Amino acid sequence: MGRRLLLFDMDGVVLEGHGTDPAVHDHALEDAIAEADLAVDSETRSLLAGYEYDTDFVRGCKRLGIDPVEFYRRRERHSASRAIERLKSGHRTPYPDSDALDELADDCNLGLVSNNYNAVTTFVVDHYGLDAFDYVCGREPGVSGFYRRKPDPHYLLTGRDALGGVGGIYVGDRATDVLAATRAGLDAVFVRRAHNSHVSLPHEPVAEIESLTELPTLLRESLDGL
Repeated sequence: MGRRLLLFDMDGVVLEGHGTDPAVHDHALEDAIAEADLAVDSETRSLLAGYEYDTDFVRGCKRLGIDPVEFYRRRERHSASRAIERLKSGHRTPYPDSDALDELADDCNLGLVSNNYNAVTTFVVDHYGLDAFDYVCGREPGVSGFYRRKPDPHYLLTGRDALGGVGGIYVGDRATDVLAATRAGLDAVFVRRAHNSHVSLPHEPVAEIESLTELPTLLRESLDGL
């Protein structure tokens, strides 16, 4: 029997915290405005605010006479840089139970697949020495990467194909992780932590855990037939 394929989400699963602080994107917007040398009134700035590429963002760009796709990519590059700087300053660290990854790597092909930017995901692995991962992938900055976020299975399918293995499993902390895993033909394991302890799931995972340290036993026993 081949090695089991085991993929992980990053934010809220391996890295502490539900996700990137919204202030990162606020500061990144200011960086992008300054870099493009734009004069932006408060109403237009409110349209550009936030994380998503949506109709408000497009409207704001049209008011400024700029390409929304290019400006969104510019803002996202600054978001990635700002997020990395926060990580360097120690704002977020891996969960203590991420030590379980080394044991899991003995029998599984491990991958890290995140909605966070690829530059941020790669930095986390390198900075914290998460050497157990054979494959690391975040999303590319820009509109195409935004629309490929989970629950779209794009990045999970890419990771699955890159690693091979059998009995594919994805460990996540959001309903979108469970749905993305299902769409990718993977089995979802949901990890409950402080930030998602009361979340209800519209799609049922094959198992729920409270710590990554539960995974080795779970794989040997409950999920042995997956």
